[in-house]
Amino acid sequence: MTWLARLEVDAEISRSEGMRDSYDWHKRLWECFPNVPDQKRAEIGFLTRIDSLERAFRLWVMARRKPERPQWCPSEGFALKKIASSFLTNRYYAFDLRANPVKTIVQRGTNGETLFRGNGKRKCGKRIPLVKPEELRAWLDRKAIAGGFRIVEDKPLEITPMVESYFRQKGHAAYHGGVQFRGVLEVTNPAQFSDTYHTGIGSAKGFGFGLLLLAPVKL
Repeated sequence: MTWLARLEVDAEISRSEGMRDSYDWHKRLWECFPNVPDQKRAEIGFLTRIDSLERAFRLWVMARRKPERPQWCPSEGFALKKIASSFLTNRYYAFDLRANPVKTIVQRGTNGETLFRGNGKRKCGKRIPLVKPEELRAWLDRKAIAGGFRIVEDKPLEITPMVESYFRQKGHAAYHGGVQFRGVLEVTNPAQFSDTYHTGIGSAKGFGFGLLLLAPVKL
């Protein structure tokens, strides 16, 4: 069973509760799952998305465990929907994805050679956000192949420019590059697609990226 919650919170509440960036939201959204000990949190595995509105925020939480309304979210701003198993049996969907497309730079030695860890895997450096339209489209196509779907070519595909989302974690400043993709997809492998839907796409899932918002369409 899967649940999708929508929370709408105005900017004044956000400020008064100290929710200033994606890391703050990440910590506070755990309140949708009260009484879960730290060692059990990995079993929840929920996905989130944070949309900035005019003087407000809209947040999405998808999980297999039923989310509860946190105290800081007004009752009129909380909506909960149970996703039926039949929802993922359609062939075509309009999709809206906010993702963190990156490439990882491989570490090299002084002579340009690839460096390896003790376990035989390559040493990787920091992740670099993708910003060029052709790189972003190629990234989405790779995720689609691995995720059991394809982008429908004769329907418009919107790719927004990358937006930097800054946050502070343990006293250090960092950011994620967020890109929004909107278009129509066709499911090519239902089992893979179901797994993709529940686990998300790309990196930085704990910071509001990777959740697929879907609406069935007929072509």
